Amino acid sequence: TPTMSRLTEHKVQQSYTEVSTFQISEGLPRTMEPVKTGRIFLAAVAANLSAFVVGTCLGWTSPIGPKLKSNDTSDSPLDRPITADEDAWISSLIAIGALIAPFVAGPLADRIGRKWTLLSSSFFFVLAFLLNMVASEVWMLYLSRLIQGFGVGFVMTVQPMYVGEIATDNVRGATGSLMQLFIVSGILYVYAIGPFVSYMALQWCCIVLPIIADVVFFFMPESPYYFAGKGRKTDAVRSLQFLRGQSAEGVHDEMALIQANVEEAMATKGTFMDLFKSPSNRKALFISAGLICFQQLSGINVVLFNSQSIFASANTGLDPAIATIIIGCVQVSSSGLTPIVVDRLGRKVLLLISSSIMSVGLAALGAFFYMQLVVKDISSVLWLPVPALIVYNIVYCTGFGPLPWAVLGEMFPANIKSVASSVVASTCWILGFLVTRYYPALDALGSYYAFWLFAVFCVIAFFFVLFVVMETKGLSLQQIQDRLNGKRN
Repeated sequence: TPTMSRLTEHKVQQSYTEVSTFQISEGLPRTMEPVKTGRIFLAAVAANLSAFVVGTCLGWTSPIGPKLKSNDTSDSPLDRPITADEDAWISSLIAIGALIAPFVAGPLADRIGRKWTLLSSSFFFVLAFLLNMVASEVWMLYLSRLIQGFGVGFVMTVQPMYVGEIATDNVRGATGSLMQLFIVSGILYVYAIGPFVSYMALQWCCIVLPIIADVVFFFMPESPYYFAGKGRKTDAVRSLQFLRGQSAEGVHDEMALIQANVEEAMATKGTFMDLFKSPSNRKALFISAGLICFQQLSGINVVLFNSQSIFASANTGLDPAIATIIIGCVQVSSSGLTPIVVDRLGRKVLLLISSSIMSVGLAALGAFFYMQLVVKDISSVLWLPVPALIVYNIVYCTGFGPLPWAVLGEMFPANIKSVASSVVASTCWILGFLVTRYYPALDALGSYYAFWLFAVFCVIAFFFVLFVVMETKGLSLQQIQDRLNGKRN
C-alpha cells in the first residue's frame, strides 16, 4: 500500500543515515574515498618541530649548568661561578614563564588560530637564545629562561589542540603522543652537543631550530575546527581536503559533522567557570589535571635539568656527559614506541605500566644514594644509577610523558578546550617550578629523600589511573563527551 511504501522508504532512509553516520565515525566518508593518514602525520610532525625546540630549552641546563658552576670561567658568559641558589633559579624560572603563557596562548588560539599562535612561539625562543649570547650578568640568564618559558607555554598549550583537531579517531592517540618523542629528541640534541662545544656555539646550534620549525610548519593547514568556528567553511573544507587527501565530496560528511559540533559548542561559548559548572567538564578537568600533576611529581624535570649533576654525584665511574647521552638516547627510542602501541594497548594500560615501573626505578635510585651515605664500600652497586634511570626514562617516555597531553587534547568540547588547556598547562608548570626550585634544598638533606618522595607519588599515580582515568582508545571526540556525561552507547 502507499502507506506501507512510505514506511518502508522511511526505514531505508533511516538505515542509510545510520550507516552513513557509522562510516563517518570510522573515518570512511560516504564516497568511500580512503583517508591518507600520511597527510595527518605530516602536519602533526611539522607542528611538533616546535616541541623539539621545547626539548632544547628543557635540556639546556644539563650541559650548561656545569659550565656556569665551574671555577674556570673561560667557557662561561659570566665572570664568576654561579651559586647553588642561582642555579636553582636558572633551572626553575622556565616554569614561571610556561605558567603565565597559557592564559595568553589559549585565547590567542581562538582569535588568530592554532597555526599562527604556534608559529608565534618561535619569537620567544629566538629572543631567549639571543639574550643568552649577550648575557654578562646572572639576571640576564634569569630573563632568558623566563622568556623561554613563554615559548614553552605557547607550544604546550596550543600544539595538543591543533594535533587533536586534525587527526581522525583511529590515529589520534599516535599523533597526540608525538609531542613527547620530539621533546626528548630536542633534549638529546643538547645533551649530545652541549658538553663538547663552547657555550656560545651551543646557543647558535639552538637558535636555528625555531626558525626551521616555522619555515616547515608555515606550509601546513590551519585546523578545520578553527575555520569552522569562524564561519570560514570554504577554508575548512580545503584544510580537511589536504589533511585527508580527499576530494571536496569525500570530506563532505566529515565537514558537516565538524560544522554541527562546532556550531553547537559555539552556541554555548565556554568560560572559566564553565569548567566547574558542568559535571562532564569537572570530570575531564580532574582527570587531565591529575595526570599532569603526577607527571611533574614523578620528578621528571629534576632528572632532565640535572642529569649530568646527578651522575657526577653518583660517582659511578662513567663520564657524566656520556651517561647523560645514554639516557637521552633511551628517551628517544622509548618515546618512538608510544605512537606504535598507544592505539593498540590503550592509554590506561600504558599509564598503569608507566607509574608502577617508574616507582621502582626511583626507589632503586634513592636506595643507591642512601647506601652511598651509610655504607663504606658500595663498589658492588656502582652500576645501579644508570639502569635505574634508564628504566625510569623508558616507562616515563612511553606513558606519563606523552599520554597526559594526548588525553588533554581529546577530553574537552570545542567551546571550552582553549580555557581547559590553559588551566591544565599552568597547573603543570606551577608544580614544575616548585619541584625544580626546591629540589636543591631537598637534595642537600640527602638525594635519597627526593627520589623516594617521587617514588611515592608514582605509587599514588598508579591508583589514580586505576580508579579515576577513563579509557579513550578508539572513541571519537563526541563519544568521549558522551562517556564523561555518563552515556555508554
